[in-house]
Amino acid sequence: MSTNQFGVVSIVGVGLIGASLGLALKGAGVVREVIGVGRSSANLDQAKKMGAIDRVADLAEAVQSSQWIVLCVPVAQMRAIFTQLEPHLGSNTLITDAGSTKSDVILAAKEVLGKKVCQFVPAHPIAGGAQHGAAAARADLFQGKQTIICQFQENSAADVALVEEFWKVLGSNTKRISAVQHDAIYAAVSHLPHILSYALMASVLNSEDAEQKLGHAGAGFRDFTRIAASSPEMWRDICIANKQAILKELDQYLSVTGRLREMIAKEDAAGLEKVFQKASQARQKWDAS
Repeated sequence: MSTNQFGVVSIVGVGLIGASLGLALKGAGVVREVIGVGRSSANLDQAKKMGAIDRVADLAEAVQSSQWIVLCVPVAQMRAIFTQLEPHLGSNTLITDAGSTKSDVILAAKEVLGKKVCQFVPAHPIAGGAQHGAAAARADLFQGKQTIICQFQENSAADVALVEEFWKVLGSNTKRISAVQHDAIYAAVSHLPHILSYALMASVLNSEDAEQKLGHAGAGFRDFTRIAASSPEMWRDICIANKQAILKELDQYLSVTGRLREMIAKEDAAGLEKVFQKASQARQKWDAS
């Protein structure tokens, strides 16, 4: 590994993912410089103090100075970022991202970047945490985690391989799937769980005895609602961006809970146990895999 492997990398959005990315890149010794771009001067200062970035720049300067650009902003901001960076994007600069939805981001890139869209190779590291902001960053955040690569027709095989290597250097295991498949899968296993976690917190908070309920909550409630501490802005954008897939999963979940409600109302102990047994066995099998 050498500092010339990836040269100068600009990270746009230096929160948990972006700052962790900077720490991992610098820890691996594969960059000459990491530039931070963002809206919050306090967060950027924190990232610089931690050593996640070397300096702060505006987007135009960062794009002109970099061989790599990594977009770690909420997905609703991607189109505006593409619009701002396009005039400054040289032919030898690669772009990747860490967005939790892919079809909408690819569409925005194609509409804004035009012929330069081939330089954007979409990615989604399946890593994160309940806390957000640079202060929560960890250099090992991507170690052993999966990063999904959603290349599209305009990408060259060589550029896709380079982006795969970029994420592998951070400790990720990469896997290629289509953007449509990605959005359908993660609506079920990521987006829906976050919505349910937020919903449970909101339900308890809406109770007249919310304070007492929270005061008596144990490990189960704490585990289930841990991800409700995640960035509200990010998850708001994900819900809108992946609306159709999320609504399909939410409707299916409501159907299951509706059947469970009916079983409870009828005191159908055998029916409840059958559903719980099937779910419990599947969870244990998945956990052991």
